[in-house]
This record gives sequence, structure tokens and C-alpha cells, in this order.
Amino acid sequence: MITITDIHKHFDRQEVLHGIGASFDAGKTNLIIGRSGSGKTVLLRCIVGLLTPDQGEVLYDGRDIHHLAGDEATRLRQEMGMLFQGAALFDSMDVLHNVLFPLEMFSSKTYREQLQRARFCLERVGLTGAEGKMPSELSGGMQKRAAIARAIALEPRYLFCDEPNSGLDPISSRIIDGLISDITHEYGITTIVNTHDMGSVRGIGEQVLFIHEGRAEWTGTGDTIEQTESPHLREFLDHV
Repeated sequence: MITITDIHKHFDRQEVLHGIGASFDAGKTNLIIGRSGSGKTVLLRCIVGLLTPDQGEVLYDGRDIHHLAGDEATRLRQEMGMLFQGAALFDSMDVLHNVLFPLEMFSSKTYREQLQRARFCLERVGLTGAEGKMPSELSGGMQKRAAIARAIALEPRYLFCDEPNSGLDPISSRIIDGLISDITHEYGITTIVNTHDMGSVRGIGEQVLFIHEGRAEWTGTGDTIEQTESPHLREFLDHV
């Protein structure tokens, strides 16, 4: 579980986050939604430690990411997997070596064991046979699947996905949603997805946090979001 409490963040004189609090449960797909400029990307960056909040706590099963140092900080980093908006695969490496990269950097496994793990992850996302392909040879959906394989290579406890369906067609988007959901449930991962894709919200939104102008305005599920009485969320739904 990841718990955030009273998160504030400002840049220069502009406050972007105004005391946001929420809990993100293990084994569930937790979605953060909101308009562009609402603060959801800043919040995600505070959660993963790329930004330090001006006030508040970000607790990973009781550990405050912003107050860890040395080996404790390294261990927590190794428990985190990231799926970036543009897949962020290394263009100079084939698919297999993209997935091997975090294993070679951080794993104590033998090289044979690393290869087994990388190939298992590629099989898990349906990319068996694509090991030797370069990222430029893959479709957008296949690139995202390769990025998921890399994100889970170190068997993370926490998985973060930033706009995972950006640039994908509806069919590919649903495939990516299904993989994220299945992997979350299968391994009991605490997964947080930053998205504006309402198909994802309705399809895999087990816990949904709606942010409006830097404030947590609504929490619920993808199944109940249409019944919201929040005027700002209602307006958001009418324009996506």
C-alpha cells in the first residue's frame, strides 16, 4: 500500500498541489485522473520521488520515500517499476536487452537466470519471438508491451504507469489495460496509473482519484464514476 498525506507542492509562487491525501491499495489498479494542468503528473512525480513535496508524507508500506537514504533508498527503488508515456525503450538495444537492462544493473542473479527472467517477462506480455527485434521494428502497442516486460523484470512491489495508452488505438489500449490489470492482481502489486483514458477508468479502475486544480475532489471506482455528484468531475466526463 502507498499512502499520501497532505501533499503540497508549489513552483515559484504558484501552488500546484493543495493538501492531497489518498491511499493506493496493493493488488488493485489505482487510477489518477484529471484535466491537463490539474496536477496529476506533479502528484505522480512526488509519489515516485522525482519531486519532493513542500509538505506532507508519501509512505510505502510505512516507509517515507522522501526520508530514506543509502541502502534503504536503494532497496525501495529496486521495488519500483515504471512504465513511461512513450515506452522509453533504448533504441540501440534489441527487445531482449531492453528487458535485461534493469536485471544487469540491479539483480544479483546469474546471467543465465537473468536471461530466464527476461524471457519469462516477454512471454508474459505476449512478445515471445520478438527478442531480437529493435524498438523501431515494433508497433506502438508492442513497444508498450516490451516496456511492461522491462518494468516487471525486477519483480516490483510497486508499479507506476504514466499515460500508458497514449498514442495507441482502442484495441491496443485495451490490451495494455488488460496486461496491467492482470499483472497487478497476479502478483499483488500496488499499481498507480496516471491517465485521461476513460476506457481505462471504466475497464480497470478499481480505485479512482479525480484531481481538480490540485485538489482531490472525488474518489470511487470506474463502475460508480457516472453517478458522481461532483460538478467538476461531471464536466470532465462530458469532455473526454
